[in-house]
Amino acid sequence: MIDLNDQNFQGEVLNGDNDKPFLVDFWTNWCVPCKVIAPFIEKIAEDYRDKIKVGRLNVDESKQTAITYGIEAIPTLIIFKQGQIVDKVIGVVPYQVLIQKIEQHI
Repeated sequence: MIDLNDQNFQGEVLNGDNDKPFLVDFWTNWCVPCKVIAPFIEKIAEDYRDKIKVGRLNVDESKQTAITYGIEAIPTLIIFKQGQIVDKVIGVVPYQVLIQKIEQHI
């Protein structure tokens, strides 16, 4: 899993390995739902490591990127493909829902 921030977001997510989709978890430390979904994100990063890249961006520490993508609620999960948003999930959803979303884009 890649730790994302305002400085590395463009290079990692938008200009990085464009052959693989990139799942970005927008979160923060004080967010209880973010802690609930964190194990799902970690499992996806492990189980799908050859098919998708996964990163986390702390919205409190990287406000500019959060503003750029209109993050108003956390957790927000955005799937990027070739630098473009292809899917978005807001809030806690079942693990299987996340897998279905990811598999649509790999």
